[in-house]
Amino acid sequence: MNRPYIRKAHVFFSSLVIFLLHIPFVFAKTKHSPDDGSLTKTPVVSGSATPGQPLFKQNFPLSVYDSLKLAAFGMSKQVFDYAMKGFESLREAGKLSNTSIISIADLSKSSCKKRLFVIDLKNCKLLFNTYVAHGMNSGQEYARQFSNIPESNKSSLGFYETAGTYIGKHGYSLKLLGMEKGINDNVSKRDIVMHGAGYVSESMIHSMGYIGRSQGCPAIPEQLHRPIIDKIKNGTCLFVFGEDNNYVRRSAMLKGSTGLLAYN
Repeated sequence: MNRPYIRKAHVFFSSLVIFLLHIPFVFAKTKHSPDDGSLTKTPVVSGSATPGQPLFKQNFPLSVYDSLKLAAFGMSKQVFDYAMKGFESLREAGKLSNTSIISIADLSKSSCKKRLFVIDLKNCKLLFNTYVAHGMNSGQEYARQFSNIPESNKSSLGFYETAGTYIGKHGYSLKLLGMEKGINDNVSKRDIVMHGAGYVSESMIHSMGYIGRSQGCPAIPEQLHRPIIDKIKNGTCLFVFGEDNNYVRRSAMLKGSTGLLAYN
């Protein structure tokens, strides 16, 4: 047998095998690396939702409702969508000097529930989720009747612009401007403001089965009234919602119109 030919054949086949083994690595180098920005990034979830804390680092747009998991806090998607529609109407009309914050009081829920939500839209944070009172003539545990009439002692639904603060009979309080004609534009005449109240507390729920009621003001817990008022004062949007089909039919704001703004 000719040994030189055997050695040449062995060298040839060994080189061929080595070449074939390196082919995948050669082509792998032609693929995009993570540094070139072509790969889709995965959102990083920071954990469970906690009021006042950012829920996640956002690498692609999600709705605020989904991002903050507001359903887990008891807010319905329909109420949130109503709130954002009116918010956009006010923003486009130039009625809000602070468009970073929206507050939503969902009076369709039991007063035993934390039904006031203060949301930082800019930084995607749920700042506060707490109790809020309705008017004594709107109902007991649930608010079922609403009014724009002075001395009715009922809550007024709709969209508000927050104004300045003052010290009154309820202490540190926040003035409100009703933005919907015929629905809540009498709040100034009715002295409807946001203030703290001792009857808005869990101890009242334990003793009576519901929190105390106001004369129509969206009263909030005494221990939180100052930080909440300081956060939402001076030109933010407050939306007060309740189970009232008449309001849903009448409100131009829910239809995306500002034709019936109380302050044009």
